[in-house]
Amino acid sequence: MSSTLRLLAQHGRFVLVIGLVAGLALPQVASAMRPWLGELVLLLLFLNAFRVGLPSAMQVFKHAQETLPIIFTYQLVMPLLCLALFLFFGSANSSVAIALVLMLSAPPVTGSPNMSIMLGHPPDHAFRLLLLGTLLLPLTLIPIFWLSPELGSLITAVKTSLRLGLSICTVVAVAFILRAAFRPQMEMLELQALDGITSITLAIIVIGLMSAVTPALSNEPLQLARWMLVATGANFGMQILAYWGQKSFALSKNISPNALVAGNRNIALFLVATNATQSEEFLMFLGCYQIPMYLTPIIMRPLLGNRSKPDL
Repeated sequence: MSSTLRLLAQHGRFVLVIGLVAGLALPQVASAMRPWLGELVLLLLFLNAFRVGLPSAMQVFKHAQETLPIIFTYQLVMPLLCLALFLFFGSANSSVAIALVLMLSAPPVTGSPNMSIMLGHPPDHAFRLLLLGTLLLPLTLIPIFWLSPELGSLITAVKTSLRLGLSICTVVAVAFILRAAFRPQMEMLELQALDGITSITLAIIVIGLMSAVTPALSNEPLQLARWMLVATGANFGMQILAYWGQKSFALSKNISPNALVAGNRNIALFLVATNATQSEEFLMFLGCYQIPMYLTPIIMRPLLGNRSKPDL
């Protein structure tokens, strides 16, 4: 069993593709899984926290000088610039504007540490960005929702963010406690087996997130193509922009993980934060967004992959 899990970890990026295909081929299963997406996201966070452990996660404070500017740039400056651009053209109420502003406001996707591993990099830096970005979400959301009231009630958004933050802190704390109590030192083979489990979890999650895509293939193909273009351009575009920006100005030693999380955001967190995410258009965008996200370890490997490790 453990050897199978290690094999899945080694080829994790292809496991994600299987999840995408299953999400498109099994629409009834995808619809049935939608109510459980929140629990699955928290499960994935638990697995990541358990793998990293408290000692490594505490490095977030030692590296705050590097991680804080990245989080505030990604989750505050960029969405405000995006919102200002749409306001300038008088289209801040459009569905595309709402989708892109929410995307840029979101913290790194829960699976970013696993994607970092698939690209040949350690998960620690991506996990620190994930943890810090999620914890700071209630703070970074305030000016965005204040300046863009069409996203919903500011008070409701802050309350929901705080509730999410409490849930996430509880899950992470439990993971850290269990890791310290039962497996303070994990061998490489155990870590690889755990990576296989998280790859399977990622593949399962995407099935539910694709629930709005399959019906649109036959009912609204042109609109689906439009959202696919928006989602793909936003995801890959942000990764490329972040990579070349950091490389050009030598802003960080963790260029690839920083670029990875720039385009891959946990937009699903907003499903319970604002009524703007309950529209069929946003759900279509969310489903389309999963495709470039889950293809990132394959498509972006030539740019973000660790060239010192052999390609699998």
